[in-house]
Amino acid sequence: MELLEQRILADGRLLPGGILKVDNFLNHQMDPMLLQAIAKEWKRLFDGEGVNKILTIEASGIAMAILVGLEFGCPVVFAKKSKTKNLSDSLYQTEVPSFTHGNTNTVVVSKAYLGPGDRVLLIDDFLATGAALIGLKALVEQAGATLVGAGAAIEKRFQGGGDKLREAGVRVESLARIVEMDDTGIKFG
Repeated sequence: MELLEQRILADGRLLPGGILKVDNFLNHQMDPMLLQAIAKEWKRLFDGEGVNKILTIEASGIAMAILVGLEFGCPVVFAKKSKTKNLSDSLYQTEVPSFTHGNTNTVVVSKAYLGPGDRVLLIDDFLATGAALIGLKALVEQAGATLVGAGAAIEKRFQGGGDKLREAGVRVESLARIVEMDDTGIKFG
């Protein structure tokens, strides 16, 4: 998606350790017009797949997922990174390592919100090692739901997560695919 690539080049910042900082427009301060354009693109790409549920992981994918839910006219569920007191014990859960935070979270979704009749589209802001989307895929499988595919705003192709998911048979639609990233800049492909 050229609009997203241009925005990354204009406003993204490269940090040591392979970090691309886009929090000024994508996941801390958000540009709603850009997020709406991203949601419309995923609607175009996955239209006709019978999507009736959007699943993301807290927290940075939630705003994007809500706009995708509006496009598809369906509910949005987010996997929580911890079990809170107000959740029942009837949960799907899996372990998800975080590249950005350097820790592992037990993520949970209430069984009331995901089940065998659901056709699920996964949404996230980044796809690097693939851990978050692989974890969400595991939750969909536990629920007996159908995984339609996964949408990532930005995929760091050189970290291999997208390849893992594609090899596992998941349709992955990344809107900005980075093949190289270093002090000299960013290369899409």
